[in-house]
Amino acid sequence: MTSRTKNILHLTAFWLVMFLYLLSTYWLRENNKVFITIYIAFKVLLQFLLSVIITQLLIPFILNKKRKALFVIFTLFTIYLMQTLYSIIRINVFEVNFPEVYKMKPPYVLWHRMTSFFAFMNNIMWLVFPTILLVAVKYYQNQRDILALKEQKITTELNMLKQQLNPHFLFNTLNNLYALALKKSDKTPEVIAKLSDILDYILYQCEDKYVPIDKEILLLENYIALEKVRYGRRVDVEFKKNINHSLKIAPLILLTFVENAFKHGISQELGKGLIQLELLTSENEINFRSKNSKPTGSKHTESKKMSAIGMDNIEKQLGLLYPNKYELVVNDNTKNYELELKLKSDENI
Repeated sequence: MTSRTKNILHLTAFWLVMFLYLLSTYWLRENNKVFITIYIAFKVLLQFLLSVIITQLLIPFILNKKRKALFVIFTLFTIYLMQTLYSIIRINVFEVNFPEVYKMKPPYVLWHRMTSFFAFMNNIMWLVFPTILLVAVKYYQNQRDILALKEQKITTELNMLKQQLNPHFLFNTLNNLYALALKKSDKTPEVIAKLSDILDYILYQCEDKYVPIDKEILLLENYIALEKVRYGRRVDVEFKKNINHSLKIAPLILLTFVENAFKHGISQELGKGLIQLELLTSENEINFRSKNSKPTGSKHTESKKMSAIGMDNIEKQLGLLYPNKYELVVNDNTKNYELELKLKSDENI
């Protein structure tokens, strides 16, 4: 069943319910069942015509083009025409064919009805009530669709960013493995095992938008262990942790920072480098700090490469996953590169 068919069925059901509702309010009070059925059907027809004009013409062609004053004028004029049509039909059809119904009521005077502001205001609500309901439902559906599109857009962007991040990480890790294989190092199986664990996490456990922070820590520890195999005594890594295990975090957020600390702080270091990592959490906040030494004689512009592929991606992800809920502070000097990331998290994310 197409969406157009569903929409027609929903509208048909709506107007059928409207007709039955109005008919039920008069059915017991009116003895002439034929009259009341025709009368209610006519009123519902006027309501239907008004709703079609407003929702299919005035809203899309006037209101949606930001012509609000013109929309109000045309809407009031359309309501006036519907009420005038009602008066004409009542005078010339209903009062003529069903005189026994109107014998106790004062007859309509068309000119008086057309020029009476009180009559206009007194009858406006029954005429526009179904239209108000339909517009409200349509507005709700549009807002729901907009939210769904935004969510889909965010998901698509995140998937694209992850697709950029994962090859970037794999490229660096495979280079490490290649270097060890050339040396026929006994540590090669250990590196393969660590890489296997990391790939398993990235490929099969990162589908959700947020993951338990314990899993992200295990990823970091595997990555650090893998890099320490590569650099050996050329690097000291300190990783301090004090966490609330119930918190969740966006996957791979922290990995890029750690990866860059190795890539830009240690890979070109001829002596011994130092990387200090600290991960602290409170009830609803995650605080991550990273500090790495920089190779002696490295240029300041060289350190800015840390904001290349990986860092650009991570900042985009932070903007999507933690809008107005994160703070990233970077301190880049000649000897060290430091950053601090604060995330407002929710245990029930």
